Amino acid sequence: MSVHPSAIVEPGSSIGAGTRIWHHSHVRTGARIGAGCTLGKNVFVDTGAVIGDGVKVQNNVSVFSGVTIEDGVFVGPSAVFTNDLWPRATSTDWSITPTLVRHGASIGANATIVCGVTLGAYCTIGAGSVVTADVAANQLVVGNPAHPSGWVCDCGRLASRASDRPDELRCDRCRVPA
Repeated sequence: MSVHPSAIVEPGSSIGAGTRIWHHSHVRTGARIGAGCTLGKNVFVDTGAVIGDGVKVQNNVSVFSGVTIEDGVFVGPSAVFTNDLWPRATSTDWSITPTLVRHGASIGANATIVCGVTLGAYCTIGAGSVVTADVAANQLVVGNPAHPSGWVCDCGRLASRASDRPDELRCDRCRVPA
């Protein structure tokens, strides 16, 4: 584990081997971060947040309580996760609404993930999108609110612009035999 001197890692957090935590990041007590992760500048990981192995979280991302990120996920710069469906500054009556990001998913820069959704394995969330509903595995969504725009290969490249999930989800490059 490598932690920049300006970062705060509270006692009682769990950080896996080989994880790198950069400038001005803050990991709270009770947060769990897997092995081989990279947390960019100014990343906040809250109590109860879970980040799997091999996850890359770019600069200025907050992973709040209730968010679970599985292995191999990419979270682009300034992406936003929420955890309260009915936020009020003066209310003490609030509850965390869980969000699940399945393995291999990619979230573009400045995307907003509204709590209570599941992002499927290897899906791609376009930059600036606002996700308000579940996203299927390998699905590409874009816009506000995010809507289906195609399907991506596990490698992340576009496999199809079809609205229905194709039988084969491999891009032209991965379809070619080695």
